[in-house]
Amino acid sequence: MLRQTQKLKQIKEEVIACQKCPLFKTRTLPVIGAGNHNADIMFIGEAPGSQEDKTGVPFCGAAGKILDELLASIKVARNDVYIANILKDRPPANRNPQNEEIEACTPYLVKQIEIIKPKIICTLGNFATAFILNKYQLADKIQGISKIHGQIFTAVDLKIIPLYHPAVAVYNANMIEVLKKDFAVIKNEKKE
Repeated sequence: MLRQTQKLKQIKEEVIACQKCPLFKTRTLPVIGAGNHNADIMFIGEAPGSQEDKTGVPFCGAAGKILDELLASIKVARNDVYIANILKDRPPANRNPQNEEIEACTPYLVKQIEIIKPKIICTLGNFATAFILNKYQLADKIQGISKIHGQIFTAVDLKIIPLYHPAVAVYNANMIEVLKKDFAVIKNEKKE
């Protein structure tokens, strides 16, 4: 486990030094990832928001509070999972990630996945879902998150569960029940 921590620390140093896309110029802190380096469940979001940019901690703002509530609903502690994003730096005004930013940043995420070796990857939103399904040769399954949320896709020894991004419930409180139902799928898969 110490070796995993060392490898993840090396990725952190690489991200801090990274200048592959212009986002490094406007960041306060990169948001590399956080959680259990030996996690069975990994959550992958889109990109840091303003709170994350200030702290370097993924999902620490309003969407993070909802993520914490959803984890609690399936009796999973936040420090038992690993949380990362496809982008390590915040896009200006929280705009969508651009292709060149995704291409520059995702090699770090791929290394994180290889080091942690989760059994379940939960993608949060369209960008993370499209990237992960593509990476695991499931591009033919890519659809809008509203069509595939809560479904389970299998890639070798990995389960991929696309989910709505928790921020959806920040803007529409009615979505919390849909999110809880989808998180129940994670709970059922974790038991297997």
